[in-house]
Amino acid sequence: MNSTIRESRLRSILKALSWRLIATSTLIGIAYFTTGDISVALEIGFAEFFIKFALYYLHERAWQLAPRGTIRRLFSKRKVAKAKK
Repeated sequence: MNSTIRESRLRSILKALSWRLIATSTLIGIAYFTTGDISVALEIGFAEFFIKFALYYLHERAWQLAPRGTIRRLFSKRKVAKAKK
């Protein structure tokens, strides 16, 4: 496996956008059924969309900073250390 493969910024944005559309639609539906007010549901969904879109994008980019296999190696070292005790 090539550990230098990186996901492009555009791919991260497209993944964030597609997921946010699905998740925000769900939230708007829940908010509407809870409040009975479509304008309140849309306001909640609008705010949630942009906040979580930005957070998801930043999360994806942060993961790109960690070389592939880093997390796996970190946890495998902990198992070895516990086994030695």
